[in-house]
Amino acid sequence: MRFILFALVLACAAGAARATTEIQLWHEMSGARGDELAALVQQFNAAQKAYRVVAVYKGADGAALDAALAAQRARRAPDLVQVDEVDTGSLLAERGAVRPLWEVMRAAREPLDARAFLPAVASPFLDARGRLLALPFDTSTPVMFYNRDAFRKAGLDPDRPPQTWYQMMKALGAIVDSGVKCAYTTAWPSWVELENMTAWNNRPFATLDNGFHGLGARLDFNTRLMMRHIAMLESFAKSGYFSYSGRGDEAEARFADGGCAVLTSSSSSILRLKRAAKFDLGVAQFPYYDDMSGAPQNTLVRGGALWVMSGKSFKDDRGVAEFLAYLLQPRVQAQWHQQTGYLPVTRAAYQLSERDGFYERFPGEQIAVRQLLKNPTPESRGIRLGPLRAIRLVIDQELEAVWADKKTPMDALDAAVKRGNVLLHAFMLAHSGHHPARRRLKLSTERVLPAERYGATAGERGRARKPPV
Repeated sequence: MRFILFALVLACAAGAARATTEIQLWHEMSGARGDELAALVQQFNAAQKAYRVVAVYKGADGAALDAALAAQRARRAPDLVQVDEVDTGSLLAERGAVRPLWEVMRAAREPLDARAFLPAVASPFLDARGRLLALPFDTSTPVMFYNRDAFRKAGLDPDRPPQTWYQMMKALGAIVDSGVKCAYTTAWPSWVELENMTAWNNRPFATLDNGFHGLGARLDFNTRLMMRHIAMLESFAKSGYFSYSGRGDEAEARFADGGCAVLTSSSSSILRLKRAAKFDLGVAQFPYYDDMSGAPQNTLVRGGALWVMSGKSFKDDRGVAEFLAYLLQPRVQAQWHQQTGYLPVTRAAYQLSERDGFYERFPGEQIAVRQLLKNPTPESRGIRLGPLRAIRLVIDQELEAVWADKKTPMDALDAAVKRGNVLLHAFMLAHSGHHPARRRLKLSTERVLPAERYGATAGERGRARKPPV
């Protein structure tokens, strides 16, 4: 009898285990934010018994997407994958790799209304009919950080930071005159100074509505606005107003240590900088040009979205839909926003955070949200270019030539457009069905970005180049 009872217990336990469907989520979040994601997953798993989400860290800089696509070819793909917005165009060019979020949620009868999201947060992930293709998750937008103590020392009102670039020029001059060696620096130069500068001032970055209307888009940012802006930064660099800190977030450490008085960087750094800063920290909106019609419009978001991989069973997709619906609950979304510094993706989470008094404690977080409340235009909805990750590095290279006084702003922007268009042409050939190999274009910096290959020198700028495929 004891043996029979023991066997029944084992059978029931095995049946319970079989009843729980495992949902694999591959992501790129480490450290404290990885811990917050693990906490959300644990909360969902504890709230129900039908599904168990397993979050697996796969590395950074596109590693999760590369791993997911490789696993899909081997028929071992995860259910969900976190993909940076910079790789959205590349992912969508992989036909059949993902299922649209709206389709998965509709099949599971889970409500999903894109109008419930902050307009400029949702817009990069919408299809032509305004339906969500993926769930925006770890998003941020550029803001201006400033040292309020340095402003006081320079005779500036810390409660009235510059809003336009013309006001910024005067403020930086006063800061330099007060003895500060680094008045202004920026993190993520390509994203901040070009991509967001075009959108915030309601100007295009590329043709075909920044790539949303097809693979034939071409870069179009070597405009009068950007010539003027980069020329202004060049003059700032020569006069000591601007200091280059690197292609990534290296500028944040210089700012937090008090070495620089003004910084433009991601809003997701607000909480971290507030803890690290050795001074009275201020946060203001990203500066714009007040003589540009339609400015300020909206800034762009950076960061990841959760995409549903294709080829899964209805039961798996049902579990994915329930998990994503859980993440969209206002209280859960507000918790994620407040603990990580990422943007709230829905209006309900924003309003709940406001009622919680979160923005009274961290007003800079609300400044970031307010930059995203306008309905985007075709010029400001986002950028959907397949090789955007590689294009950003091309832009960084050309900007570095300007800061080093090796190129004029016009030459650098023209070269960035020309080199970037080579990458776009190669990507189009590889994914349009016309190329005989039709294989995925490798976007590693080692293969597509050597400066000597794509018009880096004056002698090469006018030469036609065979696209790398």
